[in-house]
Amino acid sequence: MNKFRIMTLTAGLLAGLTGIQQASAALALDRTRVIFPGGENSVTVNIHNENTALPYLAQAWVEDDKGNKITSPLVVVPPLQRVEAGAATQLQIKALPAANALPQDRESVFYFNLREIPPRSKEPNTLQLALQTRIKLFYRPKPIQPTRAGMATPWQDSLTLLRQGTGYVVHNPTPYYISLVSAGAKNADPARSKKFRPLMIAPQSSAPLDVSAGSLGAAPVLAYINDYGGTRVLTFSCQGSQCRVAGDDNFKN
Repeated sequence: MNKFRIMTLTAGLLAGLTGIQQASAALALDRTRVIFPGGENSVTVNIHNENTALPYLAQAWVEDDKGNKITSPLVVVPPLQRVEAGAATQLQIKALPAANALPQDRESVFYFNLREIPPRSKEPNTLQLALQTRIKLFYRPKPIQPTRAGMATPWQDSLTLLRQGTGYVVHNPTPYYISLVSAGAKNADPARSKKFRPLMIAPQSSAPLDVSAGSLGAAPVLAYINDYGGTRVLTFSCQGSQCRVAGDDNFKN
């Protein structure tokens, strides 16, 4: 009898494991984050089987902000389906009536998960990898959905920095989650500070930056991820202990 095990590995863990760095997901998503507009019944996510020889099972679900699997107020249908080799299919993230009870003055964050289950190997004693993709899912209530005119000025421009001791605290006064991916001094290497750890700041909250104020210089630069998965840069101008955005430049799309 053939024996096999299926290992579930997130993308971050997979990248850190020696000897299997060449493994790659067969099922690919069409985005790196999902924005669910309040007032809509569902959002469609497209997936494609990059493997042209083998079919895979696609298992999908939603987690809350603590990593617990949930079936309300958002749910994925179908939760399990077969994707033929080289084929594309769709998943729907549906809003249940309980979504109306979510805060209407700010975003709520969830996580969309997609796990690929490979076909049973015909080889004995085979180790199979069930790779899993996990992306952020933002529920954006109708009252705070930006207008076309409002989108001309990104809400991330409202971020401010306040120097406290040897570091900075970043304040997000907006009703949106903002994901920072790098920080550094103006005109520095695009990699910014190697010590910076990506940070997601909740609506109307503050959080310390995990880098020293000295490493950011007189004109700190922060990079964030926008709704489309692109990276944009904010350059700050400081007066005393406070810094405000002086410019928003396209860094990487």
